[in-house]
Amino acid sequence: MKSSQDTLDYAQQPFDAALELTGMVVRPEHIDANGHMNVGYYNVIFDQALDRFFIPFDLDWSYVQRTNLSTFVLETHVCYLQEVVEGDALRFTFQLLGADTKRIHYFMNMYHAEKGYLAATSEQILVHVDLATRRSCAFPAEHQRLFAAMLAGHDKLPKPPQAGKSIGMAKKG
Repeated sequence: MKSSQDTLDYAQQPFDAALELTGMVVRPEHIDANGHMNVGYYNVIFDQALDRFFIPFDLDWSYVQRTNLSTFVLETHVCYLQEVVEGDALRFTFQLLGADTKRIHYFMNMYHAEKGYLAATSEQILVHVDLATRRSCAFPAEHQRLFAAMLAGHDKLPKPPQAGKSIGMAKKG
């Protein structure tokens, strides 16, 4: 898959691998008293990565301004696997797990770009929304076709081990 710091071109992709994005870095304001990225900034940086993945999907801010349609995240599940610290370069992958006319279910991995380790994962479901009515609505046909093509390819990929997990503690004894 192509990767880029600014935009990605999915028009000719066979979707035989997760989409990739590079060029994001842990900023000083993301760091907490423990000297690593604060838990809240993981959601922020996953959201920023999603925004960048969505540019070539035509679901970015220009789409919202032009159509008065947007996407809202309905649910998210983040797994924090290994620390990242100020200045660490990050690499993200995006895998579509499901789609219908109004929603997509996807999984993102955050890797340390230089050391290669998986730092965190984020599984999310979002819905397409008409901002005038604040109600869900169908994605335009071209988006539905894009997601169907992507899902056909991504369905052949291994399911991420963290996908679909719920939170809980094993009972002792």
